[in-house]
Amino acid sequence: MMNNSNINHLQGPVCSLPLHHNDQIVIGHGSGGQMTNDLIKNVFYQKFSNPILDMNNDAALIDLLLDNDKKGFLVTAIDAHIVSPLFFSGGDIGRLAICGTVNDVAMLGAKPLYITASFIIEEGFSINALEKIASSMQLACQEANVKIVAGDTKVTEKGKSDGLFISTTGIGWVPASRQIGGQFARPGDAVIISGTLGDHGIAVLEARGDLGFHSAIQSDVAPLNEMIEILLTEVPNTHVLRDPTRGGLATSLVEIAYQSEVTIQIDETSLPIRPTVQTACEMLGFDPLYIGNEGKVIVILPEADVDNALEALRSHPYGKAAVRIGSVVQNSPGRVLLTTPLGSNRILEMLAGEILPRIC
Repeated sequence: MMNNSNINHLQGPVCSLPLHHNDQIVIGHGSGGQMTNDLIKNVFYQKFSNPILDMNNDAALIDLLLDNDKKGFLVTAIDAHIVSPLFFSGGDIGRLAICGTVNDVAMLGAKPLYITASFIIEEGFSINALEKIASSMQLACQEANVKIVAGDTKVTEKGKSDGLFISTTGIGWVPASRQIGGQFARPGDAVIISGTLGDHGIAVLEARGDLGFHSAIQSDVAPLNEMIEILLTEVPNTHVLRDPTRGGLATSLVEIAYQSEVTIQIDETSLPIRPTVQTACEMLGFDPLYIGNEGKVIVILPEADVDNALEALRSHPYGKAAVRIGSVVQNSPGRVLLTTPLGSNRILEMLAGEILPRIC
């Protein structure tokens, strides 16, 4: 989820700042924004660069033969989950772990098939809570039609791991006829978002008691693979899929703009944001464009396919609020512009630091 800090997202803006040997990790390095990008590019990319990794998407494409003589690609993605609190309105760390990994695999147009899971559990953690989380993972797997096929468990001393951390790896496959990735946005394409923004981040914040009021906001955490398959059946020429998790919509669009070397222009008046989320953001000084989501997808595809795409997305419960929010334009490659209600343009950058740590 570059969303983000996945190692599959290693390239970034040319303004990326070098790191020094005496620097230390700070919370902003986990934001999914510019600091994460700098860390990955200047540390991990320098050591691990290879043609598969350098494709810079949410998951990795590995060329091999599947189904006897049917050409396809193995797709794999890995994610770590350290959300606090572990339970929040609309979900928990278990559902988050499955859905986040399923979605990363699906962002390349792949069919998720298998999951592996690693649990780091702190001594003293409630077995009853662990059973609830395992049940939540089971239900999410059933919904996404994937199986957990391997796992590992470690227990740390009390006070060493803050309850429970879960890491998951997803495995799926995609036919060779599909070419979907952040590098395929083209001038003239339309930009769609599948639903309302910021729900997950604000739901987690409310669960921490940080809002100062109670609301009906629920996390949007959900597996999107079924909806995406419906979309790709109707619009096989889709160019880009990206789930805007940590760093939010703005950071994800900047990542795509750099990958495809294009400018993306979005209309502020078209952005779907719930009034309660907008209110919470205004109270706390947050921009909803940078708040994480766990059940939304950015879709970039040819202009001629917009109506079919919206119809396909809206046919699924997780896409009923899908709307077009902008276009891909040619000038000034690597930029994202937000057109305000007054008609002026605001340049959107990657998230600079961390505004909501431990939301996924």
